[in-house]
Amino acid sequence: MVSSLLVVLTFAIMQLTLLVHVRNTLIDAASTGARFGVLEDRTAQDGVARTRALIDSSLSSRYAQGVHYRYETEVEGQVLTITVRAQVPVLGLVPGVGQLEVTGGAYEFE
Repeated sequence: MVSSLLVVLTFAIMQLTLLVHVRNTLIDAASTGARFGVLEDRTAQDGVARTRALIDSSLSSRYAQGVHYRYETEVEGQVLTITVRAQVPVLGLVPGVGQLEVTGGAYEFE
């Protein structure tokens, strides 16, 4: 009884840890891609490509399918926001049920 409870608790902690790791990696990739996309000689498409490359190299290409960008107007200039939508990982890095959406943004000053 106690051993089965410990096994279930261990798997639950491992699953939660994996979910947090994937979420943090996607946030970092989106933020880095947004900062890359607002550089003087770059475009938003370059930022999306950088985000996809970072996700491919650190997790899996399955998590890089839903990468989109949009511009938002602010007082100082524009904000490039890159959004990544992926499925919540279940039992390792296999995409499961549910959606995970993260964003990263960077100012593009005029």
